[in-house]
Amino acid sequence: MDRALFIAATGMEAQRINIDVISNNLANVNTGGFKKSRADFQELLYQSIRTAGAVSAEGTEVPTGIQIGLGVKPAAVQKIFTQGDFVSTGNDLDLVIEGKGFFQVSTPDGEIAYTRSGAFKLDSEGKIVNSDGYAMEPSITIPSNTLELSITPDGTVSVLQAGSNTTSEVGQIEIAQFINPGGLKALGKNLFSPTGSSGDAATGNPGSEGLGAINQGFLEMSNVNVVEEMVNMIISQRAYELNSKAIQTADEMLQLANNIKR
Repeated sequence: MDRALFIAATGMEAQRINIDVISNNLANVNTGGFKKSRADFQELLYQSIRTAGAVSAEGTEVPTGIQIGLGVKPAAVQKIFTQGDFVSTGNDLDLVIEGKGFFQVSTPDGEIAYTRSGAFKLDSEGKIVNSDGYAMEPSITIPSNTLELSITPDGTVSVLQAGSNTTSEVGQIEIAQFINPGGLKALGKNLFSPTGSSGDAATGNPGSEGLGAINQGFLEMSNVNVVEEMVNMIISQRAYELNSKAIQTADEMLQLANNIKR
């Protein structure tokens, strides 16, 4: 009975972590560029009471053994980088990557961070920055007398300035891709940083070398499916209840055993 108590306890802890992951997904259902997470689990070690293939009598073997599983443990919480829905905004600095890739921004500590959120803005110097003021990398500055801003699918940034009849190119957006995006470290603020598991960033112009193209005037929304998350929450809740019921049942069996002498 003691074993059952501890096994069920691991199940309750696993479902608690699963609910934490689902809750974070639902909390960010309206966060632009957010990528949902999924909790993966592994079974724990098995206690072998009888080994399969052991000799049971002269010339015979045990066809199947007796192994008792000792519960479950969290193995990973993985980011799922499927494409979110696109929403038209009409804003010149709202950008989406249609396909693979990440925008690059320069953080205050001088490192490059990566994001799928394309809600860019201009700072007081005319630089293209994200909502936290982190400049797009490579840096692009828009002249103050700009009348029209155009960004092509290959990332070319052009402007029409006051007093001119022709557009002029002011910069080139580069995006990055990783061999294993699931290995990226989430930093919060819709930002990711590379790890040894993700591999190094491979940068290039949008639309080339397998990278996605850029669309101006759109934003990528969260890829969280509310119905799917609610179903997963119900399943996790019921699994938590069943594990708590297993603890209750094991406790009642221990109580019955304890009362035998009476």
